[in-house]
Amino acid sequence: MGPLVIRIDDPCAGDVRALLDQHLVFANEHTPPQDVHALDLNELLNPAVTLFSARRDRQLFAIGALKQLNETHVELKSMHTAEAARGQGIGQAMVDHLLGVARHRGYRRVSLETGAVDAFGPARSLYMRSGFTPCRPFGNYPESPNSAFMTLLFG
Repeated sequence: MGPLVIRIDDPCAGDVRALLDQHLVFANEHTPPQDVHALDLNELLNPAVTLFSARRDRQLFAIGALKQLNETHVELKSMHTAEAARGQGIGQAMVDHLLGVARHRGYRRVSLETGAVDAFGPARSLYMRSGFTPCRPFGNYPESPNSAFMTLLFG
């Protein structure tokens, strides 16, 4: 088995689109429509967004993206690990990679919005293990009982 390779990828690639569709289905199953903030394909094609994939032997296991909010603040978006690959450290590897890219690009703050219901508990735990802490809504997000907001400041 080859190494896990995380790199910039094309949101229009067939397997990436399929995993993005799974991400959107999951978000819509567990969150009221007004509180689903997952990016669709068109939003992922925005130049402010960079999508990454995690692959082993060309098989896609996870995706994640960074969306520039301003020159010092970036948002972690579109984090999703294929169901069969969960519990193997791939999500942690993706978060670590995205944080490394954010540092390298000179951002001082990385924030995210995720679901507040139990289905998103594993994601919130992953982010907390990575150093994220709860915060107030940022950007254009409204306050909502269905959303959990987290941020990480680089020293």
